[in-house]
Amino acid sequence: MHAIVVGGGLVGSLEACFLAKRGFSVDLYEAREDIRLLEHVKGRSINLALSIRGREALKAVGLEEEVVASGIPMRARRIHDTNGRLSSQPYGTEEQYLLSVDRRKLNETLLSAAESNSDVNLHFSHKLLKADFKDGKAVFLNSSEGSEVEVTADLIVGCDGAYSTLRRQIMKATRLNYSQEYIPHGYMELTIPPSNDNTFQMEQNFLHIWPRGQFMMIALPNQDKSFTVTLFMPFIMFECIRTREDLLKFFEEQFRDGLRLIGREELCECFFSSKALPLISIKCWPYHVGNNAVILGDAAHAMVPFYGQGMNCGLEDCLVLDEMLGAYGDDLGKALTCYSIKRNPDVKAICDLAMYNYVEMRDLVNSRWFVFRKKIDSILHFFMPNSYIPLYTMVSFTRMRYHHVINKWKSQSKMIDSALIVLFLASILAPTTYFASRKQQWRLW
Repeated sequence: MHAIVVGGGLVGSLEACFLAKRGFSVDLYEAREDIRLLEHVKGRSINLALSIRGREALKAVGLEEEVVASGIPMRARRIHDTNGRLSSQPYGTEEQYLLSVDRRKLNETLLSAAESNSDVNLHFSHKLLKADFKDGKAVFLNSSEGSEVEVTADLIVGCDGAYSTLRRQIMKATRLNYSQEYIPHGYMELTIPPSNDNTFQMEQNFLHIWPRGQFMMIALPNQDKSFTVTLFMPFIMFECIRTREDLLKFFEEQFRDGLRLIGREELCECFFSSKALPLISIKCWPYHVGNNAVILGDAAHAMVPFYGQGMNCGLEDCLVLDEMLGAYGDDLGKALTCYSIKRNPDVKAICDLAMYNYVEMRDLVNSRWFVFRKKIDSILHFFMPNSYIPLYTMVSFTRMRYHHVINKWKSQSKMIDSALIVLFLASILAPTTYFASRKQQWRLW
């Protein structure tokens, strides 16, 4: 059978590998030029935090070891307060860590893996114009030649991102429910360069966070000993910083140690030559139309990046779709329908969790109560590893379905809250009961 993959990003390249392994002849069409030939790639470059869901998808096509070898383990959060004091919050056990990977390098690895398969053909500078799902046709504009190309396939897979053209075509063809939300916060990327002796300026095996309530800054390590820094805050705050003095004063007050690491001149040059970019959350349903088209990754469920699951969820999409294709063989209609039904509650759940984790990262990590609850989670997980699992562990270090994660988390939270209430009441009632009984004894004496 013949398949078309629209979009040559991370998910599209991986999906081409999966389909080829499943026996499809695959044509991958990417609107951009081949990024492997470009010196600079436009668009997002936020470092990616690879966790178990993404790793399992890569493992299924034999790419996990190669990708892991080029990443840097991040075993804990390193919290920076306004005075530069540091504290750590481990993610889990020694074996449980996130992997900081470079977006471009990972994309190039996946493209090369797809291209190395004789059943996959890559077509760059081909933009999707329209699709006819009744006949299984797609029309692309070859921008390098200015000509249109019409292709017919048994399966069309859209992996063309949050502003997906294929999704728009599906919306015209069926009753697809769709919602999007821009949050009030944007992001801007900065850089902490290597030190003069070409070493990391901060400890590298951490995801560094500067939580400040309504805004925050994070930093992930790179192989070249630099850190990619991302500043998240409301657009109105970005807009209030208009001069060099405004910027330096803001960083002196909020990110003093970060300012020293980035450098005053470098900060000003980068900040005023860039602009804050938006963050969007997208949900839709269903993910397929008929028996020949489906959307994966951001095209189906763009999410804010605060749980580090956007890429991992997208790569897991490929794994879940492959499981459905394996279960139903040549019955593409049944496979796609079952994929939509199975995946929808999970991606809705992780989109909501991603929003929740932004509040946690920018604000709750500073709370003593939050740290206390984290310690309780760790203790209970140590003594009951199979029955009590912390939320972050379930999301990042298992393949438990996302909506099951939320249900289990809510159940565990109720249990802990009830236990803490009982302990609190016991701590009050026990002394009261004791002294009341002693007072009664004194009276008897």
